[in-house]
Amino acid sequence: MKHPVLFLFCTLLASALSVSAQEDPARESVKISSVSGPTQVRIGDEGSLLVNVSPEDLRRFTTQGLVRYSDLGAVGDGKSDDIDAIAATHAVANQQGLSVKADAGAQYYISGKVRIAEIQTNTDFGTAEFIIDDTNVEDRTQHVFLVSSTLRPFDLEGITSLKRNQKKLDVPFPGPCLVTVTDANVRRYIRYGPNQNDGSPQTDIFIVDKDGNVDPNAPIIWDFDQITEITALPMDEIPLTIRGGRFTTIANRAESKYTYYSRGIAIRRSNVVLDGLEHRVTGEGEQGAPYGGFLNFRDCSDVTVRNTVLTGHKTYRTIGSAGVPVSMGSYDISLSRSINVSFEHCSQTNDINDRTYWGIMGSNFCKNLILDHCVFSRFDAHMGVANATVRHSTLGHMGINAIGTGTFLVENSTLNGRTLINLRSDYGSTWEGEFIIRDCVFIPAGGAEVSANLIGGSNSGKHNFGYTTYMPERIVIENLHIRDSNHPEDYKGPAIFANFNPAMTDDSYEETYPHVRTKEVLLKNVTTESGKELRVSDNPFLFTDVEIRRD
Repeated sequence: MKHPVLFLFCTLLASALSVSAQEDPARESVKISSVSGPTQVRIGDEGSLLVNVSPEDLRRFTTQGLVRYSDLGAVGDGKSDDIDAIAATHAVANQQGLSVKADAGAQYYISGKVRIAEIQTNTDFGTAEFIIDDTNVEDRTQHVFLVSSTLRPFDLEGITSLKRNQKKLDVPFPGPCLVTVTDANVRRYIRYGPNQNDGSPQTDIFIVDKDGNVDPNAPIIWDFDQITEITALPMDEIPLTIRGGRFTTIANRAESKYTYYSRGIAIRRSNVVLDGLEHRVTGEGEQGAPYGGFLNFRDCSDVTVRNTVLTGHKTYRTIGSAGVPVSMGSYDISLSRSINVSFEHCSQTNDINDRTYWGIMGSNFCKNLILDHCVFSRFDAHMGVANATVRHSTLGHMGINAIGTGTFLVENSTLNGRTLINLRSDYGSTWEGEFIIRDCVFIPAGGAEVSANLIGGSNSGKHNFGYTTYMPERIVIENLHIRDSNHPEDYKGPAIFANFNPAMTDDSYEETYPHVRTKEVLLKNVTTESGKELRVSDNPFLFTDVEIRRD
């Protein structure tokens, strides 16, 4: 044997990779070796990837600190299926701690086969194009790229209950962690309306430091008298950066029903920066299934998306759970159980006021979401957000739709929704906290002929949503200009509140589940193009006890 030391090193490397794969089922589909022979990627039993990196190439990758897709056989001609080579490249980079760089000018075609490229190191997609073909997909639930951590979640022992706003967990942690807790015995967010359902198990996610102190900026929002599951996921403290990339999805043509496609980039790691990415959609026809987010965030914190261009998806209709036709939500951004996620200087390719495209964003169980210098068709929080900010941004036809807790801050922004902020009626039009709106322009319904309302929503007081429903306790509106010149003939002027319950016009109406209304509204320098004064509501009885102060 000419190189016994090299052979021993390669044998140990292959063994270590094999053990790693056995410990992590997510990586069992890739087996890596480094023995004499060409660098190549083959398909093994049950579709696994068998990757061999020649010792010479391994030394070269290590010396330059990066590996390219072409190094593992990617063709980049826009026709050859490159997903195996892409997945293999990231697998090698992950094991060796190397960066990944796409080849300049390449066009990588990605078929509908099941193959996930797992990203754990800095990646530069550059100006390369990625064509994701969804016209024939083997498994629509599988993402193309998975941004993951080498750190592993673990069950928390000895914690049987938690209290809202609890400040500390009396157990040690290896470092900062995301804690997810569930009580399957309690149902929250029991949805009302055409997409009605039985709700979701009570869930919360929050951050603790190594001593168990809960981050006060992302507090525990529920009492957990019983805990059916509680896990901790260590947070990466070294940033992972993903740059560039020109992605095009060839849209699916499946039947229009709630069979969501997840064919994009999944973020499952904390401390990530995505910078300069572009995503476009082509091939949308007369029918199609909805998308669950080209950028799909879950179980992560401290993620920033900047200088990114995304695309709204065509709206298709189906029959909802109540047996009536509904428009299906379809998203390019989807967030769940995510904390401290910011979008900075981001936009979308299609007209933000074009109603043929669904709102670009949806979220559930999140905390501290920020849009900063963004141009999007909407901000949305379905099953609650704790604290949100929209600043220096323009929102389109779907505007702001949200329920949640804490502070919702909107400043230096232009809003084109039917209302300035809409409290989602399907979840009880609830916000337990305050709204602060300052230095904004409101263009009701994007300039269409409507009677303007600032705070929208409805709640009959007859449906159990699984929690007490609130309107913001305090609303502060400063320096707001309402462009309401296009209005009906009987327009009486903009109203602070929509008519949340038309049936409740006097004390004879009884709410089974009372909707707790706003206590205080502070107005300062609110102006209208119509010249009409700001009113309370078309149903002033509902807001008799609201203190309205004009400064």
